[in-house]
Amino acid sequence: MIELTIADIQQWKHDPGAFEASPSGEKLGPGELVGQDRASDAIRLSASIEHDLFNLFVSGPAGSGRHAEVSRILGDRAAKRPVPSDWAYVNNFSDPQKPRALALPAGRAILLRDCMQTLIDDLAADIPAIFESDEYQSQRRMIEEEVEQTHETAMAEFAEQAKHEDIALLRAPMGYMLTAIREGQPIKRDNYEKLSAEEQAEIDEKIARLQERLAAVMQEGPKLERQGRERIERLNAEMAERAVQERIDEVPDDLRGIEAVAAYLDEVQTDIIANAELFLKSSEDENDGPFPETIRKPHVDAKFGRYSVNVMVSHDAKAPRGAPVEQEDLPTLDRLTGRIEHVSHMGSLLTNFTMIKPGVLHQANGGYLVLDARRVLSEPFAWDALKRCLKHRRISITSLAERVSLASTITLDPDPIPLSVRIVLVGDRMLHALLVLYDPDFPELFKIQADFETDVERDSDNTAGMSALLASEVARENLRPLTSAGIARLLDESVRLAEDSRKFSLRVSALTDLVCEADHYAGLRGAEKIDAADIETAVEARDRRASRIRDRMQEAIARGTILIDTDGRKVGQVNGLSVIGLGDYFFGRPSRITARVRMGSGKLIDIEREVELGGPLHSKGVMILASYLASTFALDVPFSLHASLVFEQSYGGVEGDSASSAELYALLSALSGLPIDQGLAVTGSVNQTGEVQAIGGVNHKIEGFFDICKDRGLNGRQGVLIPASNVEHLVLRPKVVAAMEAGTFRVIAVETVSEGIEALTGVVAGTRGDDGVFAAGSVYAKVEYRLRDFARKRLEFARRLRSSEEETKR
Repeated sequence: MIELTIADIQQWKHDPGAFEASPSGEKLGPGELVGQDRASDAIRLSASIEHDLFNLFVSGPAGSGRHAEVSRILGDRAAKRPVPSDWAYVNNFSDPQKPRALALPAGRAILLRDCMQTLIDDLAADIPAIFESDEYQSQRRMIEEEVEQTHETAMAEFAEQAKHEDIALLRAPMGYMLTAIREGQPIKRDNYEKLSAEEQAEIDEKIARLQERLAAVMQEGPKLERQGRERIERLNAEMAERAVQERIDEVPDDLRGIEAVAAYLDEVQTDIIANAELFLKSSEDENDGPFPETIRKPHVDAKFGRYSVNVMVSHDAKAPRGAPVEQEDLPTLDRLTGRIEHVSHMGSLLTNFTMIKPGVLHQANGGYLVLDARRVLSEPFAWDALKRCLKHRRISITSLAERVSLASTITLDPDPIPLSVRIVLVGDRMLHALLVLYDPDFPELFKIQADFETDVERDSDNTAGMSALLASEVARENLRPLTSAGIARLLDESVRLAEDSRKFSLRVSALTDLVCEADHYAGLRGAEKIDAADIETAVEARDRRASRIRDRMQEAIARGTILIDTDGRKVGQVNGLSVIGLGDYFFGRPSRITARVRMGSGKLIDIEREVELGGPLHSKGVMILASYLASTFALDVPFSLHASLVFEQSYGGVEGDSASSAELYALLSALSGLPIDQGLAVTGSVNQTGEVQAIGGVNHKIEGFFDICKDRGLNGRQGVLIPASNVEHLVLRPKVVAAMEAGTFRVIAVETVSEGIEALTGVVAGTRGDDGVFAAGSVYAKVEYRLRDFARKRLEFARRLRSSEEETKR
């Protein structure tokens, strides 16, 4: 048992003289994280390894600088990688429902789009001008005249032949007709009937024969017209081809030299030539001359949207950055893989390739994509789509409505775009463990884990690194510089956050928030630098804002609503300590633990467990202390104890084994009859050999009991018993340290139950002598005597009961 001194608990304090004030007005680069070498190496490996599927899961506590470190390392690596290809969707002229994806060198997608806009804009004026030119009109008239002249010549020859046979070809309202003539005049109906039968038969035979020949001549007319139209179409194609070829030749050579672009331009040329009338119709419909908006703002019924280039992703080849590093805060299915939009047109939902919109996978293709793991998993179908894209190494666009079969309308099946990206998921350790356990695809797709530390050893190198990191955070936030005392106080608070005097907490964001608040207080007092007093003010203000529930509990204790004794001595009663957490705020709360004993059959009742308020760890602690009692005392007689343990005025769950030593002390007091000093509170778990083991939250527990004692008045006898193994975790607030220095409050470290019961009762615990008996008057002698007495009384009771039963039988 050791009563700790100031020297024992203030070894973690930093000397302001060991630090230089942070520079004023100097912009520092992003500080490298301290103590995260293992995680940083994992990030670098994932960022640089060329093999597929070595995606990364970054785990660790929030506020440890995970995102900043990922961004820094990925940014450095991305700058050394080549700029990835541009991607664009163009019309598939043979099957418009399946748009084609074009891969182009960096910076060429926008150039192709602009060239296509210029090409169509120019052709919108060139093609109508060509078809209105004298050259075209002359050639077309010549073709039409040739067709007409050929037909008229054939009719004239037929009419001449018919005239030689005294048959005339006459034009009637309904077409042509044949009639007999005499002396150059058609024979009237009355004169025809006056002719002899032989003459009538001769005329009828001529007309019938010539009628057949006329029909043959008339049939040549449509054929000649069709041939004329074909000649005009060939003329149109030749004229259009000349215009299109001239404009396509103006496309820069570096574009036409790309195989995919060259093939696309050939298709465009063929389609424009085949649909040259589109330009003529638009020219007739438009009153504003050329119509650039037709291709610049294509829509589902636009005539020239088919020639647009839908740029999905484009990179500036001249930019200093290399591969992209993207981050998506809302990773829905559409934002990940892209979407196909629709417009309402005459009561229907229509779409085309110009309405394909990119997702973040398109933008990060060829580089890195950082996602929040929990958000991806919470979005419908997003996780499944991400895994599918990574497995098949391509981006396929599927809408959410299509996945859940909510919409039935015209849609597209665009070419999938090859995917080469390194995914970085940021989440917590539990989520990583669950994914490994329940998702068989996860270990295959995410082969590397970067696990960020929560704290780091407090050595000289890490102290220098932490001070530099904090200085860089101050500069990054444009705050006032820190004095040397301010840096020392901020490092003290880092140790406090770690709850370990030998470590620094790596919750950088919490320290940054604290120094931001301290900067505000420094400004209120007109200071140019942030001093230790400003840090302390921020700490106290933060504690005050979050301490409403703690204050109400302390008020209840002060008013006697919750019964806690801090003075006097009582048998079977001890002050146990626990920690209550509300969000990220924790505080200590003392609880009265009582024990009652009597003769029994060796049963130890944990009332908390009996009413289902005790958790499994608490129940485990009670069973361990029961085992300690049974294996330490009255070994040669039956264990004849009936005892009960309870947390008084506990109306919620009790979990953890940190009160097991306090419960054991209460039992030992109840068995020995020795009272326990109520000015001392206890924390620590116990094992079966009686060793007191370390627990968590030791600082909050000490401070919680200290606040109660301070409100009632410190008398120098009050204090807390803690496990000796927790001494190095002590990072107490200045008010507690000041009380210890003044001798009005004590912190006692114990290694065993024996040391603890001696401190609480003021009586020697006792050890077994060579005769196997505890020293007379010791705590353990009284406990063993009481247990033997219970065993003796139990045996006597059994004998009386047996005698009574035998008498009853007689």
